[in-house]
Amino acid sequence: MAQFMFENDMHSLLKLDMPITNAPMARWQRKASSSGSASANTSALSPGKSGNRSLSISKTPSKTPGKNGKGQCTPSKAGGDRFIPCRNNKQMDVASFLLSKENEPVDPNASSENQKAWSVSLNGYDIEEAKILHLGGKPLNAPEGYQNNLKVLYSQVPTPVSTKKSRYISSVPDRILDAPDLRNDFYLNQMDWSSQNLLAVALYNNVYLWNASQADITLLTTLEKEEDYVCSVSWIKEGNYLALGTSDHKVQLWDVESQKRLRNMAGHSARVCSLSWNNHILSSGSRSGLIHHHDVRVAEHHIATLTGHSQEVCGLRWSPDGKYLASGGNDNLVCVWSGVQHSFRQTALHRFSEHQGAVKALAWCPWQPNILASGGGTSDRHIRIWNVNTGSCITSLDTASQISSLVFAPNYKELVSGHGYSQDSLVIWKYPSMTKVAELSGHEGRILNLALSPDGSCIASIAADETVRLWQCFELDAAKKKAKERMTKSPSSIIHQGIR
Repeated sequence: MAQFMFENDMHSLLKLDMPITNAPMARWQRKASSSGSASANTSALSPGKSGNRSLSISKTPSKTPGKNGKGQCTPSKAGGDRFIPCRNNKQMDVASFLLSKENEPVDPNASSENQKAWSVSLNGYDIEEAKILHLGGKPLNAPEGYQNNLKVLYSQVPTPVSTKKSRYISSVPDRILDAPDLRNDFYLNQMDWSSQNLLAVALYNNVYLWNASQADITLLTTLEKEEDYVCSVSWIKEGNYLALGTSDHKVQLWDVESQKRLRNMAGHSARVCSLSWNNHILSSGSRSGLIHHHDVRVAEHHIATLTGHSQEVCGLRWSPDGKYLASGGNDNLVCVWSGVQHSFRQTALHRFSEHQGAVKALAWCPWQPNILASGGGTSDRHIRIWNVNTGSCITSLDTASQISSLVFAPNYKELVSGHGYSQDSLVIWKYPSMTKVAELSGHEGRILNLALSPDGSCIASIAADETVRLWQCFELDAAKKKAKERMTKSPSSIIHQGIR
């Protein structure tokens, strides 16, 4: 009996539904009693009474200790708290179903069309296209004056590169000039453009000057003998003197302004078909394979002879800095000579024999003085780029056509090639990638020579169809053109006093 009474007492003590006599009053009970007593005794209480003190003690504090003085748990920030979007319960169920059925085998008897139809009828959408997590709701608006520092990362304003206009290259020439009686000879150099914007053209035994600024044509000279003809023309850098190489083995020097012949220099034993200037030194190449250096300031003009070619020297170019002279010949060789040396037995610095045809086309890179471009004839058809400092071939490109002339265009850093058989066209190449930019057709015969205008915006081509065509391919925009004109000045000739 005693055992039964002990178990009954223990059971009563452990029951949770009985009131706890000595426990403190629950919070909800304190709030209810305090609000009830406050409403009943508001008029009877005074600031000095004890009942008023008990009321203030029983109230829940309006501030949390350790927090800010404003009673806020989360500090206020500019722009507000982060935005948590609403999640659709239906989409969460679909996501759970999609994840659980990944490892289930596919029923081969059920067609995809039937499954899609069942899904649309049951769920209202195709369950295969449902998103794993679907976010709904609209984001809150930012407070007034708030600035997003990351806005630049997602700006839709186009960059300067994307707004740059594409360059237009016309496929038709800007102007066509007649060139009657032009000799159709691959080895001659019958056209050159001066720094004073005068285009010199040799038409058999006549030399004409075309003023590109005023479109005027002037007959400079006619050779005395009817059977003789002009093989080559070349302007001095300042543009006031013109050198002529003739078939009677002579090199003539003309003052264009006064239209007077200043000198008639002999020394070659064959026709002079290539000329090139280096300050007061005029270099000439002939059919004999010899190259002569002429100092036009002194009476004994012949100061050096270069012997490196066994056949006609049809290409001759001084580098822009005057350190190297490049020569190309009908013997398929390209020779590079160092400077002007007063020696009659100067050896070539480099001899390149990779070409399989006559090398007439030579061009130095204006912005890289150590880079030389050469082009081969019908048997070769290759453009080769050389580094004369190392003597190595950088690039070799098969153009599938005879190359008669090469010109670097500095405005856009491109290389222009003039072709004979079988294309009879001009091709613009991007340097140094040598990708084709444009091909200009229009001549009805092989192109013999190319010449670039002094501002670098226009290139002239002369061909066997007896026409000179001007192509406006490299024109700069107004701002760049004005800046280039300010930097370009026409210096006076350094040989003016010496010749006079």
